[in-house]
Amino acid sequence: MKTVVVGLGNEIIADDAVGVLAAHALKGTIDPAVDVIETSVHGMALLDYFIGYDRAILIDCIQSGNNPPGTITEIAPSGLAPAYAKSPHFAGLPEMMALAEQLQLHFPKDFKIFAVEVADTQTLGGEMTHAVRAAIPEVCERVRQALNP
Repeated sequence: MKTVVVGLGNEIIADDAVGVLAAHALKGTIDPAVDVIETSVHGMALLDYFIGYDRAILIDCIQSGNNPPGTITEIAPSGLAPAYAKSPHFAGLPEMMALAEQLQLHFPKDFKIFAVEVADTQTLGGEMTHAVRAAIPEVCERVRQALNP
């Protein structure tokens, strides 16, 4: 089964870096056959990172306000609401998955999302909050467990 782990985020924007840093921490600690990608790409451009894979794990931040920073939530793609974007640059995962299906692309059927609750996604050049940085080892462990059920 061809597998990819994608860590999303921006390393220069405080807590938004969590997905990228988690993916970076996973490199060399999981099966070398699993592709690990760190990226700040978003919207429909993300589609290129998933085409051709059977299984995917996405690590990203979430700012719901429902949980304390550092809380890790596994989200099923089916539970995501559409983004209703005016541009494909701002389309969300549901739109990307629908497009892949409509175009009959080889898109992962097994798709997991690990979202880390964050506090600060606005501070350019800012440090990650302690709780979010402390969640990186745990999210990495959850990804390892998902890869080896």
